[in-house]
Amino acid sequence: MSNEVVFQFKITLQDIKPAIWRCIQIKKQCTFWDLHVAIQDAMGWTDSHLHEFRVFNPATGKKEHIGIPSDDGEDVHPMLAGWDVEVEHYMRSEANHGMLYLYDFGDSWGHLVEFEGEQEKNFDKYPVCVAGARACPPEDVGGIPGYENFVSIIKNPRHKEHKELLGWVGGKYEPEKFDPKKVKFDNPKIRWRKAFT
Repeated sequence: MSNEVVFQFKITLQDIKPAIWRCIQIKKQCTFWDLHVAIQDAMGWTDSHLHEFRVFNPATGKKEHIGIPSDDGEDVHPMLAGWDVEVEHYMRSEANHGMLYLYDFGDSWGHLVEFEGEQEKNFDKYPVCVAGARACPPEDVGGIPGYENFVSIIKNPRHKEHKELLGWVGGKYEPEKFDPKKVKFDNPKIRWRKAFT
């Protein structure tokens, strides 16, 4: 293997069958904010809600929460700023090889983020999505129950809400469709500046 390696992660949306998942590669020198932005873009979310990673500190073995600390310091639990925390340090612990990434605390989308190890660098630009399956649920659909109801309705042209829900998602939604080649990744530094300055 060459000296240049990247991290590979498989991200699977929890409690949905068949699975909605993505496989991404990201630079080894990434922060949790970088990984968050890559997950958002690969999955197809719009980064419109709060998020957090739940991990174990390799030094202490204690659970930590990494995301966006609140301005008033009134988080339910202490929250580390993702842009200040390097992913590589946490990957030294096997306990973090299956992390939880939570997005949208209302709809509560849980993602299993599995560390699949180091891969030889084969692309000019990272991150990259190398595989995946099925379309991301629409934002604000109401979590898993809302998503399942939504899919049931859009598959039934005779349902009274069929036209309305298709219009809500822009006129078209194909639950089984996903093409990793169409994933576009934002620059996490630009995303951060837009969000916080």
